[in-house]
Amino acid sequence: MSGAPSLRSRLLAGEQVVTALVRIPSAEIVEMLAVAGFDAVVIDCEHGPVDISALREHIALAQLHGMEALVRPGHADPSTVLRALDHGATGIVAPHIDSAAEARALVEASHYPPLGNRGFATYSRAGRFGTFDAAEHRRRAQENTLVLAMIESPSAVLATADILAVEGIDGFLVGTSDLAASSGPDDPTLDDALAAVRAAGRACGAVRADLAGGAEQASALLADGSSMVVYNLTQVLMGIFKDLRVHP
Repeated sequence: MSGAPSLRSRLLAGEQVVTALVRIPSAEIVEMLAVAGFDAVVIDCEHGPVDISALREHIALAQLHGMEALVRPGHADPSTVLRALDHGATGIVAPHIDSAAEARALVEASHYPPLGNRGFATYSRAGRFGTFDAAEHRRRAQENTLVLAMIESPSAVLATADILAVEGIDGFLVGTSDLAASSGPDDPTLDDALAAVRAAGRACGAVRADLAGGAEQASALLADGSSMVVYNLTQVLMGIFKDLRVHP
């Protein structure tokens, strides 16, 4: 990956990318995605059972194949953010960001000072075990760390513009399942909420990421202006398995 544009720089330049959300701890799946030509993998530490050792293995394996690794930590979990980035992840996709204050806390966990307060270390895997000098390591982290806020509640929908205005937040991903589950009869419909969030994102030039359950939906999202398609790999695999099941 040395010398190649980072995922963040590609997205900020307007390029569209295709990724997959992996919540099944499997080095083989990560490697297969890389061989298939995916731009990045999003490793799920919120709903998935992956531990820190497996997380490090997945990140390293993805990058050995030239594919970037992003991590979805648990809600308000700066410890996982720190360790994921130290292990070499190049982005954080953070769930349940409901306010500008929570967005600022996310940036603080994801970036070194002065933008954030992430603990500084050059001897981690991200610093190539101390072979990057401090200034180079800081520069790379600032330029290449992608930070996406997940919008997953009616309050987050209302606060989208404020969330995206926080320095260090690069874009958003709407968690449609959580948004639907947390919405009541007096809240906007899911379609209206999606439209409002996407409009706020367009207004400030934010990176727009979208979950997809299959290739047809992914193509439609890209045609609609999505910056980053994130295949829900569990949904995709279950669809394939059900189609393969032959009933005698």
